[in-house]
Amino acid sequence: MKIKYSELIDQTLYFPTEEFNVADNTLQFHDIPLMEVIEQFGTPLKFNYLPKISTNIQRAKAWFKEAFEINDYKKSYRYCYCTKSSHFAFVLEEALKNDISLETSSAYDIDIVKSLYDKGKFDKNVEVICNGFKTDDYLAKISDLINKGFENITPILDNYRELDKLTESIDCKFNIGIRIAAEEEPKFEFYTSRLGIGYKDIIPYYSQKIADHPNARLKMLHFFINTGIKDTAYYWNELYKCLRVYARLKKIAPEVDSLNIGGGFPIKTSLNFDYDYQYMVNEIVSQIKKFCEEEGVEEPNIYTEFGSFTVGESGGHLYKIISQKRQNDREKWNMIDSSFMTTLPDTWAISRKFIMLPLNRWEDTYERVFLGGLTCDSDDYYNSEQHTNAIYLPTFSDTKPLYIGFFNTGAYQETIGGYGGVHHCLMPQPKHILIDKDEEGNFTYTVFREEQKPEDVLKLLGY
Repeated sequence: MKIKYSELIDQTLYFPTEEFNVADNTLQFHDIPLMEVIEQFGTPLKFNYLPKISTNIQRAKAWFKEAFEINDYKKSYRYCYCTKSSHFAFVLEEALKNDISLETSSAYDIDIVKSLYDKGKFDKNVEVICNGFKTDDYLAKISDLINKGFENITPILDNYRELDKLTESIDCKFNIGIRIAAEEEPKFEFYTSRLGIGYKDIIPYYSQKIADHPNARLKMLHFFINTGIKDTAYYWNELYKCLRVYARLKKIAPEVDSLNIGGGFPIKTSLNFDYDYQYMVNEIVSQIKKFCEEEGVEEPNIYTEFGSFTVGESGGHLYKIISQKRQNDREKWNMIDSSFMTTLPDTWAISRKFIMLPLNRWEDTYERVFLGGLTCDSDDYYNSEQHTNAIYLPTFSDTKPLYIGFFNTGAYQETIGGYGGVHHCLMPQPKHILIDKDEEGNFTYTVFREEQKPEDVLKLLGY
């Protein structure tokens, strides 16, 4: 017996959610009428819903505030935005409305900091945590900011060479941090992170090179593991090793007062997503507090560097199903009017899953399908959802157009796939809009970039 797509969703998922609901047979995302957006701007379409950026920042701040109160934690919490997740100006400008710090990864990020300062988005008191392997250009730009009076710039040493180069170019006192080279999960192809300085080497390095340095002051220990913040034995074991280094440092270097636990908060990739953020934050704060008390040292200020969590859930991509191909008795391919490899590279590069839902025809019957992109590459497809091993969509019809959306796609897609320029099989970049709310609570729409024109691509290729 055939049933409606809406009934399938009711039987298999928790729906509606805080982000999604259906009104008049069409999907809404944070109450945004997506079919109306398509009628106005067409497809394929990329959008960013700016208020979600501030919402997530404030959520994290509230979780840490509550955890500090529960655990009688005496020091402070600082939220940093990891700029490599999305470098767009509209992302940085929205995030900076929330009294945050910035985290950088390359020399080009420093150019962004300078641009935002020139635009009056912050003053010289802005706090910037400078991570990553530092080229001479990156080190020179960091030094230039510090020499010009940006006192809250903290380069995090990734290797021994960096302090020597900073010492040569900075003519005043400056803060530094050290990144711990964490041990990776056993399933990784390598044992220790390529980033940072080994656990056993940090104390000797401090004693030999930093303790008596005329200008450099060690303020921060930086800890991050690739798997993110998860309630696993591996995560807690690595955190404890980091805390042991912090406690030993604190006893010989009282100026060390901050622990940066990096990023790693997950974002929703399924409607069945289940992660207790408040529990994890409280447990982290509790363990840090308890460990420091046992060691007889003052607990540190806590820093985080959330990137995907800040911006990921603000983004979405909308497509139209333009045709259906039947390759055999069982496989039906719904073809979108764009390319996954161009617009959602994580889906093929690392097999990432996103929330995918139809935007209309929820009261129609459904069928199992595969989704195909327009390039000639066999990898340009999407074949399962996070919560099931298949994709189900309203039944294809030549007379009733079907539209679909991929949601929480706001982090990393453009930096991986490239924004503008030439893409695989010359697939054009889709139109990109920003969605905001005015003071009355009405949605506002701004075209950030028009759809890429074929002649622009050909010009890049020399035609």
